[in-house]
Formats: sequence, structure tokens, C-alpha cells
Amino acid sequence: MNTINFETATFKEFENIPNLDLAATAKIFKDFTDYMETNEQMNFRFITQGSGPVVTVTSPFLKEPTSCVSLVSNDYLNFTQHPKIKQAAIDGITKYGTGAGASPLIGGHHEYHVMLENKLSSFFGKPLGSSIVFTTGYTTNSSTLLALLKPEDCAIVDMEVHASVYEGLLNTTTKRFPHNSMVHLERALAEAKQTHRTRLVIIDGVYSQNGDLAKLDEIKALVKSYGAYLMVDDAHGIGVLGKTGRGAIEVFDALQDVDIISGTLSKAFGHIGGFIIASSDIINYLRYQSRQQVFSSTSTPATYGLLKAIDLIDEEPHWRAQLSDNVTYFRNGLQTLGVDIGDTASPIIPIKIGDPHRTATIAKLLLNAGVYANCIVYPGVAKKDARIRTSLMATHTKAHLDHTLNALEDIGKKISLKKLR
Repeated sequence: MNTINFETATFKEFENIPNLDLAATAKIFKDFTDYMETNEQMNFRFITQGSGPVVTVTSPFLKEPTSCVSLVSNDYLNFTQHPKIKQAAIDGITKYGTGAGASPLIGGHHEYHVMLENKLSSFFGKPLGSSIVFTTGYTTNSSTLLALLKPEDCAIVDMEVHASVYEGLLNTTTKRFPHNSMVHLERALAEAKQTHRTRLVIIDGVYSQNGDLAKLDEIKALVKSYGAYLMVDDAHGIGVLGKTGRGAIEVFDALQDVDIISGTLSKAFGHIGGFIIASSDIINYLRYQSRQQVFSSTSTPATYGLLKAIDLIDEEPHWRAQLSDNVTYFRNGLQTLGVDIGDTASPIIPIKIGDPHRTATIAKLLLNAGVYANCIVYPGVAKKDARIRTSLMATHTKAHLDHTLNALEDIGKKISLKKLR
């Protein structure tokens, strides 16, 4: 019997329902999602062409496929559509075929993977042998951490790191500290120093839901003073931030202070996959001890396009400049509307609403106004911290951003955009 109030429920209530087996749990969750769709608060949308500043969206909320300003993509530089990168990917498929054929360790590690790893090492000014490529960014974190950290070790983790990090910590001791709190980080470092052989502090460079940066200048000093290691997942910073696009790590001049850099190939670089930059010894260990490297097929020959994408970070810096201009313009517009955008310092700009149901309604109204933006609720964020998450691209025009700002202004006359305290 359903004892969950659908009017106030979030995904949290369905994680583990006492006395319901997997089929019954799935059934009641289906009833909830049906309720949400019926009340026009949730649906699964899809677009009918590739990533871009404007996409055609199909949704139950729309009478027909509709052209919308897209604020849902992490394709920050719109490199998924860059003609030189697309041609390089086509060349890779023409030369190598459509698949790798095996996991890296048993025959799927091809020439183009070696070229990509060497290119990544060079990009960060590291010697050859300092990088390893994974099939996805998510696997990069989960597989690396599962391989490196054991019960005798300790991961000291900012509470707002990506979910893939937490999945990689299932076999080790974990201490979580409140977001960017140096007091709590130092306390955890002091405690772990007495009890654990390896202490690895794990943070994001740019946090994926708030768009703010790690306090990397303070964190690197603390980590060093306590003899710990530092890992930075800079998935949302690399290619976007820093004078030369080397990410939040470059912003804080911390490249020599980070022991393990985790990055993705699916955001600024416009493809799919992930990578680790570390000492050659750690990279060698991961090649043979990471379960993804041993048991999962690796990235396809379309990866060849990434060789050109990495080059273009240096060859065409105007994309980063355009993106930065768009971020400033849109952020100023949102602040004029009086919405809560937190401490964002990146192309990820949240519009914090708080209540998940009101947030879903605002997302629906935006879609009706021709703006496709994500409604982020639990478990992506805390239960009372729902928001509209917007991600900007270099190829957005001022007209696209003005259209969005005007839509929000109109919606604000009907339903409050303010976050309730």
C-alpha cells in the first residue's frame, strides 16, 4: 500500500522502501513518475540533432518538436560541432574502424590511444607516461579510486564532489568535510594522519552543480603540511578556465601541487571518455590494476578527433574568450532579476529555487517559452536545494541569452524565482 505522499515526495523516499522488494519498489516509483508527468512536473525529453546553442526538443509538454535555446549541455566550446574535430574523427574511423575490439589490457589499446595519452601529458607539461585514458569520465574516477585506495587508507572528500568519486570509495575509509571548509578539512587531515597509511584529499576543481571553484590555494597548502596526497577532478574546468585553458588548477597555479588530476573528454573537448594525469608509477599501476582497464572495452577510433580538439585549445583561444563574455553577461542579467546564483565562477550557473516541485514547474514554463534548462533535484543536490541548472556555451549569442532572461522575467511574474530561506 502506498504510504508516500506524492505531492511532497522526492527521489529520496524511493531509495529504500521497507518491506518492498525490487519489483514493488519499481512499481511505486513508476506510479510517482507517472504522477509527476501528469502534473507536468517531470518528463524525459530528447533532442533531434547534435549539441548546440539551439536544439529541437521533443517533450510531452510540447505539442510538437520545438526549437529551444539549449542550456543543458557541457559542450562548453561547442567542439562537438567543430568541423576540424569532426573531420579528424571521421579520419580515425576511416583508418581504424568503428570500435577498439577489446579492453585496453588484452588488445584494445591502439595507436590512437597512445597518441592521445601522449598529447594529454604534453598538454599539462608532464613527461610521457604520465597519463592514462578511460572510456568515460565517470569510470575514470570510480575505477581509479577503487584501484588505489583500500581499507587501510583514507579518502578525505569535499561533500560536493561528483557521484563517481563516491562510487570509487566503497572499499576504503571515507571522511567527508563540508564544502570548501578549511577548518573541517584540517581536522580530518589531523585525525587521519594518526590512523591511515595513505591520506588522499579529493576535490573538484569546478563543482558541477554550483559552478563554484575549490579553494585550491588553501587546500594545497593544508595537504602538503599534513603529508597527504591531493586529487583534483577538474572535469568542468579543463579547457575552459585558466589563461591557457588548463583549468582551475591553472587558475591557482597548482599544477605541481596536485598528485592526481582527473579530467573528462566529454565536456570542453567535445567527445567522450576521461583521463588521469599522475606520476608514471601510478599510471603504470592503474594500467594493470584498474578493473576498467582489464575488463571493459575502451574508446572507439572516433577518439582520433580529440587529438585535434586538444590542439585547438591553444590554436583557437577565442572560444574561451567568447564563453567568458557570455558567462559575465548572463550572470549579470540573472543578478538584475534578483535570483540566487550562489558563488558560481564558471559556465555552470544555477538558479536556486529550493522547492523541487516549484523548480519543476519553472523548468516546464521555460520549456514552453523556448528555453531548455535542467531541473536538478535530489539526488543531484540536497532535498531542499533544487535549482534550474544552466550551462553556457561559447556559441550562445546575446540574443539567445536575452531570450532566456526575458522568459525568466515573465515567469517570475507568475511564480516566485526566489529561494525560500
